Amino acid sequence: MRIDKYLWCIRYFKTRNLATTSCKKGHVKVNGAAVKPSREVYPTDKIEVRKNQINYQLTVNDIPDSRVGAKLVDIYRVDTTPKSAFEAQELLKHAKAYYRKKGVGRPTKKDRRDIDDFYDETPETDSK
Repeated sequence: MRIDKYLWCIRYFKTRNLATTSCKKGHVKVNGAAVKPSREVYPTDKIEVRKNQINYQLTVNDIPDSRVGAKLVDIYRVDTTPKSAFEAQELLKHAKAYYRKKGVGRPTKKDRRDIDDFYDETPETDSK
């Protein structure tokens, strides 16, 4: 079975076109090598998929005949993604939210003045 079809069948991508595009961009590797969408997949192959800034690592157990239900996915693959990859995603999410909330947009004039006032205030130290 083709790698793009396999990734679609085990529900890593919503459409087969998304899986094909990801392969063309080099986000999918089989046994350490970037592959084209037409690459055949066999049991015991190790697949690495970069999706949403996480490198998922899979091992192929079996090849499905067609797209499978979410409960049956574990029959066809073993997910060996380390927990640290998901923790890094959480840290990245918190780091982005720290600076400015999503949807707030650019600072207004008042915001800019407040920011400038904050940076202009320097603590005075006695240098006697």
